[in-house]
Amino acid sequence: MIKLVKKIRKHYRYEAYLLIIICIAFYLRTFNINWDNGYYFHPDERALIMTSLPVQFPSNFSDILLPKSSLNPHFFAYGSLPIYLLKIFAEIFGIINPILKVYGGIHIVGRLISASFDAATVFVIYLICAKLFSKKVGVLSSLLYSFSVLPIQLSHFFAVDTILTFFVITTIYRLIIFIEKPTVKHSILAGVFFGLSLSTKVSALILIPIIIISFILSLLHNNKKSKQKLSKNIEDIVTFVLFSIITFFLTQPYAVIDFREFVQQTSTQAQMSNNAFIFPYTLQYVGKIPYLYEIKNIFLWGLGPIIALLSIFGIVFMTIKHSRKMLTILPVIYLLIYFFIFGKFAVGFIRYMLPVYPILTIFGGWFLSEIVIKNIPKKYIKNYFVNKLAILFFVLIISIYPISFLSIYLHPNTRIQASEWINKNIPQGSKIAIEHWDDSLPVYGMQNYTQLTLPLYDPDTKEKWKSIKSMLHVTDYIIIASGRLYLPLQKLTDCKNLPTNRCYPLTDSYYRDLFSGKLGFRKVKEFKSEPTIPLFNIGINDISADENFTVFDHPKIMIFKKE
Repeated sequence: MIKLVKKIRKHYRYEAYLLIIICIAFYLRTFNINWDNGYYFHPDERALIMTSLPVQFPSNFSDILLPKSSLNPHFFAYGSLPIYLLKIFAEIFGIINPILKVYGGIHIVGRLISASFDAATVFVIYLICAKLFSKKVGVLSSLLYSFSVLPIQLSHFFAVDTILTFFVITTIYRLIIFIEKPTVKHSILAGVFFGLSLSTKVSALILIPIIIISFILSLLHNNKKSKQKLSKNIEDIVTFVLFSIITFFLTQPYAVIDFREFVQQTSTQAQMSNNAFIFPYTLQYVGKIPYLYEIKNIFLWGLGPIIALLSIFGIVFMTIKHSRKMLTILPVIYLLIYFFIFGKFAVGFIRYMLPVYPILTIFGGWFLSEIVIKNIPKKYIKNYFVNKLAILFFVLIISIYPISFLSIYLHPNTRIQASEWINKNIPQGSKIAIEHWDDSLPVYGMQNYTQLTLPLYDPDTKEKWKSIKSMLHVTDYIIIASGRLYLPLQKLTDCKNLPTNRCYPLTDSYYRDLFSGKLGFRKVKEFKSEPTIPLFNIGINDISADENFTVFDHPKIMIFKKE
């Protein structure tokens, strides 16, 4: 019996570690999952939920094929698969608690879906590493991804990012298997996961070069072993394409049935990615330095400095050591292609890079296992207590960053805190000025106040400022609900190098006068919630992070009162 237990421990210890890591990952991703008390502060989450609620399966099957079908979400900024998943699971969970399928509670189901897919990505990372390197590398890489901040944050929203990342990484895993052993089964599975990626978000088209390279590598790899007929390769390609199309149509049928609307909305999203002046929430990217901006956000906020450094060293050393190994080259090629294309965009939302985070942590885990650990003197590794102490110390070190970030979920959202203060301290009937293109405050009790909206994003014309001055004349309080407007607008003052309608010298002066008190308003309250290092209670100033990193779950709010 003792021998059997030892044998199980020896053969399945890494699987046991992985199970623990997945449980930790899921806990971190669902920690205070109702962080906004159901007020839907994330606009993409709000849009997806509002889109999913009216979706219904028509009673007449033939109605499914009509563009006006009740199954058509009429929303193609993202794919239809996440919408259908939310609808299906909301109906299932709604049997237990009806609130989970309506507006007040369906977001919990959505966030559980998002967190579950990201926890599943942890498992796929392990599978890729076990296939390419070893189970040890798989455990370490999974651990690094589990403690990465951006995946944890995005799992707290019901958006498509974590779902897309899972399907993209799983497609890559299936392609790796296909390269080594090209069979109809592996071709079908790779095609299915690629189709699911596309129906989650059309940006999964980035995988096409990777797919082409995979089929070429498969041909080269297997020609060394046997004389593989060209007809077999063509059959594999046709099978892959066929099942990709079938899967895409089944999970996003109205991209075909309502093709005109699909193309129109998809084109709008593509235009936004290449023009930072279109919306207020993209102005932050004016003057963005391609690639460096993405690297900064990955290093400081997405992965955190320690995991990011391990990943960078891993990329360098793996490229040197495994440059000739066919299977290990695919993740490297994927990273380079993805980073080159998306890093070049004029708009660089921090979430755009999430699909490369699993690959980065794979590099980090490999570097930790094959370079760092293998070069530690054996006398230290063999010492049980030193070994366990070193592991514990490492886990504590890499957990500091995610735990610091999770501290923002220990308190009510700053918008809720501000709303409570407003309702208690600002007299009913007061006139409150808010900024357009941002969430209104207070989030409840607004009926007790008169709301004025300042159109600060509009071009700096005389008409704009005449309107704003007339509103400020009667305003009692000014509320800035986030840095969405004042942070980018104060930088857009070089009118020689900016579009005429997107230069804001007068708006910059307005903000400087407001913050200095010259405008006649005094700041009476500020709400902020920074990531805080545990035990030391040291705040991490993330004002320089991508706006999307702060604006949804911990925006800085300022309230000014007329003197």
